[in-house]
Amino acid sequence: MILAGLILLSVGTAALIRTLFRRAGKTAQRSGWIAATVLILVIALLADALVAGLAAVAVAALWIWLMPDRGRSPASIWPTVGVGVLVAIALLFVPAGYGRGLSEAVEIASPLGPLSLPAVLLMIGAGVYLLEPANVVVRAALERENIAPDPEPDERVSYVTAPADPTAPAAPTAPAESTAMPKLGPGQVMKGGRLIGPLERVIVFGLTLAAAYPLLAAFIAAKGIVRFPEISRDGDGGDRAEYFLVGSMVSWVQALAAAFLVWWGLRS
Repeated sequence: MILAGLILLSVGTAALIRTLFRRAGKTAQRSGWIAATVLILVIALLADALVAGLAAVAVAALWIWLMPDRGRSPASIWPTVGVGVLVAIALLFVPAGYGRGLSEAVEIASPLGPLSLPAVLLMIGAGVYLLEPANVVVRAALERENIAPDPEPDERVSYVTAPADPTAPAAPTAPAESTAMPKLGPGQVMKGGRLIGPLERVIVFGLTLAAAYPLLAAFIAAKGIVRFPEISRDGDGGDRAEYFLVGSMVSWVQALAAAFLVWWGLRS
């Protein structure tokens, strides 16, 4: 269980650092990754599972390389599928007692019952993964289906109105911040997904673990109702509906898969 938790935590932390420190530059990102690597290895040492910590760091580095958050992913969504398979193998073949180390006699009370520290680490790792890495996977899936993701904040196009009198001098262009308008592509119709997506996945993850299936069904239905007016105005291309369905399904599948892996680990 400790290996599965460290893999998810490493991938999630690495992706979060890449996003949070993007504007600060490559040096800040590398510093963040080094700090995260040290933290993962310290946790692994305390749990007497250094090999698992090194393996988790290697998986995270490979995932970051294969799943860029800018431009098209060369490997599409397959690196994340690989991470899921590795986590499942870790839960299936690594003994449940491996990695307890200093925490062998420690149990934490929870609504799910007493949890060991490796179990808590698995839950935290799954939650961190559902924040930013899952966003990258949703974007890669939309690109795979040729649905453009939301534009970046600096992708702007300005519109200048021609003067009424052709002989009069052209009026000066207004500042970019007052005239700039988003450049929308065919699939760029849903806004706020970068924030709504993680919140939605965490809710689905929590409701699934709590076995609150009626609330889960109501939550999923509520999202469709909220989005229905926008989808109903869709044109002949079907961009809004396709964007909504592909993005939502990929997001929900990741949340449900994470909940299943945690449930499996807790009962292993």
